[in-house]
Amino acid sequence: MNSYQYQLKRPNGQVLVGVLRAESQILATQEARALGGTLIELVRIEGGAAPAHAAAWLARLGLDFGQRVGSKELLSFTSQLAVMAKAGIGLTAALDSIGDQVKNPRMQQVVRTLKRDVEAGRQFSEALQRFPKVFSLLYMNMVRASELSGSFGHMLGRISEYLHQQAETRRQVIGAMVYPVIIVCMAVLTTVFMLTFVLPRFMVLFQGREDILPMPTKVLMAASASMRGFWYLYLLGAGALAGGAAYFIRTEFGRNWWDMAKLKIPILKNLCHALYLSRGLRTMGELVNAGVPMLDTIAITAEVSGNIHYARIWQRVHLAIRKGQRIAPTLARSPFIPPCVSQMISAGEETGTLAEILADISDFYDKQLKATIKTVTSAIEPLMIVLMGGVVAFIAAAILLPIFKMSQLVK
Repeated sequence: MNSYQYQLKRPNGQVLVGVLRAESQILATQEARALGGTLIELVRIEGGAAPAHAAAWLARLGLDFGQRVGSKELLSFTSQLAVMAKAGIGLTAALDSIGDQVKNPRMQQVVRTLKRDVEAGRQFSEALQRFPKVFSLLYMNMVRASELSGSFGHMLGRISEYLHQQAETRRQVIGAMVYPVIIVCMAVLTTVFMLTFVLPRFMVLFQGREDILPMPTKVLMAASASMRGFWYLYLLGAGALAGGAAYFIRTEFGRNWWDMAKLKIPILKNLCHALYLSRGLRTMGELVNAGVPMLDTIAITAEVSGNIHYARIWQRVHLAIRKGQRIAPTLARSPFIPPCVSQMISAGEETGTLAEILADISDFYDKQLKATIKTVTSAIEPLMIVLMGGVVAFIAAAILLPIFKMSQLVK
């Protein structure tokens, strides 16, 4: 029997990592999925179970240092394959050509494995299932639908457009967060520099005159002495705080709290609502348009929603469909779904134009997301400048006030 390392994503967002033994990879896949959840990765262990346990713990902590396939590599692969398929080039020849051009070693291995599987007579969608961490459920289901409908090249083009749109959205959101993060880091570094290098030079002037020092100066002097004497405790504390926060967010309670916080924080809530609505509705629209069964469509939409509370909305929709109910009434009962969205989806269900309606709604929220990002950025910039200026002004005042006071006493 062989050993396999697996990663499962539970419905509550928790990632389960472990090792199992099975006669084949197919049996290992079935056994892993029987544990409940979505299979993210299944890798055969060549060197025994002990190294795998260490790798599993590293992966669980988010410290998997292996070569990964990024979104850029996946988008490039899909775009090239779509162009070649539309040009009439055979799948095996296309994979062979792409494999020679790929720079990422991990992606190159994936492409070569796909080629071998296709040459062995497997469907391309079946070959993709060997790499659940590279190809999402949406990707695999759209490819499977295209194989059944004979629209392989066209569907790959739609997948490429979807990946490009998601990458562009991710870039915009990250870009909006870069500036405030830089300002906060600059404020922290400036404070540390002033307390450890600048303030100690002035402390000589204040020795023996502690009784006339204002409270801000006393506070800064105590902080400076503490930071210079116990700097290692500050580093340990910062590391422990960061590690504790990361671990807390990975717990079920922490994930619930953080995902709800993103939907409640005044500056971020409009951005997050637009992001999750756009992502979910566009994913659903692409899958419906591809002819993927509705139950699978809703399950995948819940998986890629990005927020556990939005995922629960789609899970309730999934349950309603299984009971024979429609999508719109369940969405209408959620406080996170605007009434106009559920009304338009209801119209799409009645007229048979659900895919077109979903595309229109997601386009609208894409535009709203871009406008919200601009609004958030323009609102955060002055706040960050005021924060930075306030920190520097407080430290400067704490240094200069006692100097002015002593000069008055001398006069």
